This record gives sequence, structure tokens and C-alpha cells, in this order.
Amino acid sequence: MSQQQDTVSRVTTGMRVVDSAGVEVGTVDLVQRGDPAAVTVQAPAPVDPGSSLDELIESAADEEPDVPADLAARLLRDGYLKVSTELVRTGAVYVLADRIAAVNDGAVRLTVPAAELPAEE
Repeated sequence: MSQQQDTVSRVTTGMRVVDSAGVEVGTVDLVQRGDPAAVTVQAPAPVDPGSSLDELIESAADEEPDVPADLAARLLRDGYLKVSTELVRTGAVYVLADRIAAVNDGAVRLTVPAAELPAEE
């Protein structure tokens, strides 16, 4: 197990999340371990991009993570946290596993400021 995976596995829902500047980001809503074999998203074949894109959008509508496809692929591959927060309009941000500095004292400490975290769409 990689160090990132080990770090993610110590996170539990409800933990506080604090950014690199010590700002309280919010609480962990979802913990998703990485899957190195996760499908990498590729552009649809040029045959009929209209329906392919519509289908892709529909199939992704209810799925996590709710971010652009290239970022979603990276989150699924590396593992991530979904954090409930009042700092963004949509009410949630995503934290890539490699942005976690430490997990201790019931809190997740990040290596980046909250402003760098991608918001849920």
C-alpha cells in the first residue's frame, strides 16, 4: 500500500479538515481510496460525439466525484476526500490524496490552501 493510500485509509467521515494556512475547511463527507486500475477517461470516438457526450453526461450526473472528467479520473486513480464546506457555493470540495499532509487528533491537515481545492460542480 502506498503512503497516500495509507493516509487516506486513516481518514473517517466527520473528521475536521484544515488547510495549509490553518483555515478550517469543513468536515469529511466521503472517503474514497484510490484505484490505480481506475478507467482513464478518453475522448469519445469521432463517429458520433453528440450522443456519446450526452450519454456520458447523463451517466456521470449522479456519480462521484462531480468534477470535470480529467480531474475525476485522477481523483479515482489516486484517492480523494469529499469535504462539506461553506467556503464554496456548491457546498463541497474535493481533496486529492496527495494533498493530505497528515491525519492526527481527529483532523485532516492539507498541504494546500482551501482556495486550491476543486469545488463540486
